[in-house]
Amino acid sequence: MEQTWSIRLIRFSAIFGLIGTFMGSQMAGQMDYALRPIHAHILLVGWLSVFAWGIFYKNYEIRYKKLVAIHSITGMAGALGLTIGMWLYNLNPFNMDETLVTVLFIVGGSLLLFAFILFLVVTFFIERSS
Repeated sequence: MEQTWSIRLIRFSAIFGLIGTFMGSQMAGQMDYALRPIHAHILLVGWLSVFAWGIFYKNYEIRYKKLVAIHSITGMAGALGLTIGMWLYNLNPFNMDETLVTVLFIVGGSLLLFAFILFLVVTFFIERSS
């Protein structure tokens, strides 16, 4: 279970890494840094944190396997939700209702917060190596 989720998390983080570095190069090329907070969250949450979770699951066996799946799903959904919600909140390119955009932003951030709390819990349930 951990090995499966490990590679899924690492692949997901690689997508975020590509998006984040592309955004950074676009901002630098245009000399327009308006999307700097979104760029930072994409790289720190979507790439770095999710990658670290993937490496953790690659190296440790977790006693309660369902926690791995729940954490991974909420972590990926939270990273995606937070960054898309942040992008919509700051730019609103589709002229969506502000309340809906704010709710999307908050739900994504809340899922991510839950994922970090769940990861803390998971770290206490690693199997002892012999």
